[in-house]
Amino acid sequence: MTIFEKIIAREIPAKIVAEGETWLAFHDISPQAPVHVLVIPKKLITRVGAADPEDAAILGTLLLAVQEVAQKTGILETGFRVIINHGRDGGETVPHLHIHVLGGRPLGWPPG
Repeated sequence: MTIFEKIIAREIPAKIVAEGETWLAFHDISPQAPVHVLVIPKKLITRVGAADPEDAAILGTLLLAVQEVAQKTGILETGFRVIINHGRDGGETVPHLHIHVLGGRPLGWPPG
């Protein structure tokens, strides 16, 4: 069981920002920006490259959840970055699809 599954099950506390029927958003414990929220599906999808065609609806819902998170954290108007890591070289550390929502300051480019 991943740490995210434990958060979904409320076995580990998290500072929840928003929640929908199929997703959960909470503050990252190691923020890389003033606002750093993770949006995860409640269904275990290990990574974006492992999603199945039947996951299409939840994948779309996750992006709409990003919009809700940006609104609730006050970064919708000023701007934010959305990141999905895939695999070791992509920076993935937890094998459960998660979207990073970062904002609250200017974000440089390139990101890595």
